[in-house]
Amino acid sequence: MNLDPADLKLLDGYQRDFPLVSRPFSAIAAATGLGEAEVIAAYARLKEEGALSRIGAVVTPNAAGASTLAALAVPPERLVEVAALVSAQPEVNHNYEREHAYNLWFVVTAADAGAVAEVLRRIENLTGLAALDLPLVRSYHIDLGFPLA
Repeated sequence: MNLDPADLKLLDGYQRDFPLVSRPFSAIAAATGLGEAEVIAAYARLKEEGALSRIGAVVTPNAAGASTLAALAVPPERLVEVAALVSAQPEVNHNYEREHAYNLWFVVTAADAGAVAEVLRRIENLTGLAALDLPLVRSYHIDLGFPLA
């Protein structure tokens, strides 16, 4: 994937401190020398190309609603299929492969603990695999932002 300097500025510059104003893309445009429509189009293109998964807030787990870390032990030949099924659930904000018997990990967020449990049951029904549910016991802050250039 080739990212030009303007792409890097939009991605790198706003991993943190995204403008919390009524027109954030206008604020970014003013700061970067681009037009608001250019900023919106660039983010849309970057999402379509897979350089950006989403633009959204990150809140402390369980501060609003409920969430859990979950995992599935997926037969290797089904990993792509099951990852797509898990990713298609609107309550799943990301998933990733790990080298372990539980090889597909994901985070589920929903309105409350009951809704989280329903999502896990839905995923189990869709995949035919038992989900390992690991609700938060103690929180740690890990900054997942990192320089891209």
